[in-house]
Amino acid sequence: MAGNRQHVIHGLRDGIPIAMGYFAVAFSLGIIAAKAGLTPPEGFLTSFFTRASAGEYGTYTLVAVQAAYVEVVAMCLVANLRYMLMSAALSQKIAPGTSWFHRILMACCVTDEVFGISIAHPGYTPPAYTYSAALISTLFWASGCAVGILAGSLLPQTMVTALSMSLYGMFLAIIIPPAHKDRNVLYTLIASFVLSGLCAVAPVIGTWSSGMRTVVLTIVISAVAAWLKPIKTDDDGAA
Repeated sequence: MAGNRQHVIHGLRDGIPIAMGYFAVAFSLGIIAAKAGLTPPEGFLTSFFTRASAGEYGTYTLVAVQAAYVEVVAMCLVANLRYMLMSAALSQKIAPGTSWFHRILMACCVTDEVFGISIAHPGYTPPAYTYSAALISTLFWASGCAVGILAGSLLPQTMVTALSMSLYGMFLAIIIPPAHKDRNVLYTLIASFVLSGLCAVAPVIGTWSSGMRTVVLTIVISAVAAWLKPIKTDDDGAA
């Protein structure tokens, strides 16, 4: 018990900085959710169980245009597919003999940041450490979204529109540094913008919903980029 208590304390300690950043990002996401018609309780529950900025943004965008359920599911699957790889990597940090219940629950706790601190934990990662870090960060994430929705319903429309742009700024901040360092990323980014615009006015594809176009373009562009310019690993270089 004493060991688990220490793991919980360490998880909370490492999770609090993540939680504070989550609240700010989720607040901007809540503005988008408010424009889609979600209430603060709905936003809290959605963010609590989803915990993915790109996936939630895609979901709220599709909800706003009344997209079909299958499009929403496909969007979330494509946007969050990376978590499958993260969970597979995290499984190597779980002590042998850990029950499947804890393994599955730890996988459900994975976000980019929680995965980062869990994988960096010395030795095997205790479930209690991941649980506590995920819990505190998730509560702040869900609360930030709920507060953002509340602010979106109370503030003037001009201010809501201005605040909603902050999420796009966050995505640009994520995209620009790797695009500046790697030309292949830059070319892929440019191709994404160009193809997205062209497909919106194309004779057949233009009749698809925006969500379906986004899902198809994401799969096709990422697959082509990975085929043409695969990321070389150290093993490839050694070979």
